[in-house]
Amino acid sequence: MSFRKWFKIPKSKYPAKVIFKWLWEEWRGNRVQAILNAVIGLLGVVVSLMQVWAVQHAIDVASGVQAGSIWMSVGVIGLFILGGFALNISAVWVKNILGIKAQNRMQQRMLDRILRSEWVGKESRHSGDVLNRLEIDVGVVVDFLTETIPNTISVLAMFIGAFFYLFSMDKVLALIIVAIVPVFVLLSKQYVGQMRRLTRLVRESDSKVQSVLQETIQNRMLIKSLESDSTMVDRLENSQSELRTRVVKRTAFNVVSNFILNIGFAIGFLTAFLWAALRMSQKTLTFGGMTAFLQLVGRIQGPARDLTKLAPIFVSVFTAAERLMELEENPLEVQGDPVEVPAPCGIRLNHVSYAYEDSDDKVLEDLNFDFYPGSCTAVMGTTGSGKTTLIRLLLALLHPQQGDVKLYHGDDQTAVSPLTRCNFVYVPQGNTLMSGTIRENLRLGKINATDEEMIEALDKSCASFVMELPDGLDTFCGESGSGLSEGQAQRISIARALLRDRSVMLFDEATSALDMETERQLLQNILASHNKTVIFITHRQAVVDYCDQVLTIGREGFENESITNYKTNDYSG
Repeated sequence: MSFRKWFKIPKSKYPAKVIFKWLWEEWRGNRVQAILNAVIGLLGVVVSLMQVWAVQHAIDVASGVQAGSIWMSVGVIGLFILGGFALNISAVWVKNILGIKAQNRMQQRMLDRILRSEWVGKESRHSGDVLNRLEIDVGVVVDFLTETIPNTISVLAMFIGAFFYLFSMDKVLALIIVAIVPVFVLLSKQYVGQMRRLTRLVRESDSKVQSVLQETIQNRMLIKSLESDSTMVDRLENSQSELRTRVVKRTAFNVVSNFILNIGFAIGFLTAFLWAALRMSQKTLTFGGMTAFLQLVGRIQGPARDLTKLAPIFVSVFTAAERLMELEENPLEVQGDPVEVPAPCGIRLNHVSYAYEDSDDKVLEDLNFDFYPGSCTAVMGTTGSGKTTLIRLLLALLHPQQGDVKLYHGDDQTAVSPLTRCNFVYVPQGNTLMSGTIRENLRLGKINATDEEMIEALDKSCASFVMELPDGLDTFCGESGSGLSEGQAQRISIARALLRDRSVMLFDEATSALDMETERQLLQNILASHNKTVIFITHRQAVVDYCDQVLTIGREGFENESITNYKTNDYSG
């Protein structure tokens, strides 16, 4: 019988074997912390059992059953207590220092995997859900691999050690206490399947709540302008209500299950106490022996209790692993060394066609065009005509279903791929600044840019106003450039692109927030050298006036010889 059938775990995307393999690979990256925790736990077992012996010995010495010094006996107990304190402190340090490193490392790996995967035009998951997985689910997996597994080893060691210690004192009692363990295993079979389903529902609801919170905060200006404050609060309440309902169901199930288990533990303890009391009344057990009995029963039941907790922990990590594995479903982009094409280079589209998966119409069909080296081209067209799709094809975010896109320099041609992205500078539409200083934003274009280079790029992008700000390059920008106007943010974004200094420059409505005079000055600065291949996605005639050619997507009728006309099917994107 398979693991999944035995524990009645609902079917999921991944077989249990695949999930365990994924967890094993993650454990290999955290084995130092796991081994340290296991060693500390095993030493703790030894100290704990020796402490039982020391207490029994001290009581027997005090009651005159055994010869010895009471001072020495108590001193030995004190040493074992101090040893336990030292091990606890060590465990805390390992958890807090190495634990946060392990969680950070896994988050970095997951984020790197997401960033290097193929781009998906229509994201299947809300960004709030993805963040929830990277924060909560990563923590669950790391704790399981670095804490739960090593602790389970020490728990089993404690269980076995205490059992044999008790067995050496009273075989019958030891067997009675341990006999309850198979009952726990049978109960866990019923427990895990239901708990697995309830935990998955809770995690999904938790992601929904975070998604609503994140989206509301990001768009609070829009929400205020639409006077939709109460609507968004109500939407949050609906998501939270669903979460509360599912948490209550899971908690009720967990409480009932734990109550049943605790009754079993209580019966076991009372049995041991009664057995020890009867033996002590019959003079076959010393007072120190009875104390040892009760301590050992606790050290057997404690690990047994901890082992029953493995069921919900396993359910949680199983769910968390599945959710993280789902983030790795998108295939990786082509990996390798960047392929640089000598500047200036051109881009040639040969019979390019593309249609999105959820559309029967081709957004681009049999497109032929040459962005020749050193040229400046305006790409125009109605909303939804395919301009954004064209940019995605040039950047190899999408791949033509027919035809090809090639970079060329002279007679040498290279097919566009993620490895040729190093030849492009891209300025998307809208405010694309990130929270941080202007200096930090500019260095996304060139990590080692000097102040002189940044000032030159700012001047070229008509953003010299930055140096007039009280903190200059160290001026802090809030999320999405908060604190700056749209026009200021656009010019800083263009300066960032100029610092990147690549052969092909793509501007997607990058001057839409600029006044006419600033826009003309900016265009003159960018196009002065004629050593770049520049492509503007634009609706503005002022930009077209500076271009050598125009690619019009989605309409016909231009008569100018410098204009190339091209007709596509209408498609949103």
